[in-house]
Amino acid sequence: MKRIVVGKHSDITEKRSRVVNVDGIEIALFKLSGGEIKAIENKCPHKGGKLSEGIVCSHHVFCPLHDWKISLENGVVQAPDEGCVNTFRVEIGADGDLILYYNNRAEHAS
Repeated sequence: MKRIVVGKHSDITEKRSRVVNVDGIEIALFKLSGGEIKAIENKCPHKGGKLSEGIVCSHHVFCPLHDWKISLENGVVQAPDEGCVNTFRVEIGADGDLILYYNNRAEHAS
């Protein structure tokens, strides 16, 4: 598993996102209320909408194309729609670095 510094915690405004590219995969980093960071693949499984452009509500993001509701915790699309996106573990270092843990294989965080 790779450990990659992808920015600073202060780089992302609360309830906003930032996009990073890791090994050709776009990953959206979201800062939730309270400062928690979540990372998911920046591509809705429905029509490929950029999730980084969606609206964040609690621990979900709504795809900007067709309003699919996707969990930022585990990447699962909420009913009545179906599907999932890859999620990635992120830690905040002592110096405020955002550390992304990435595996070349698709992973589904639980």
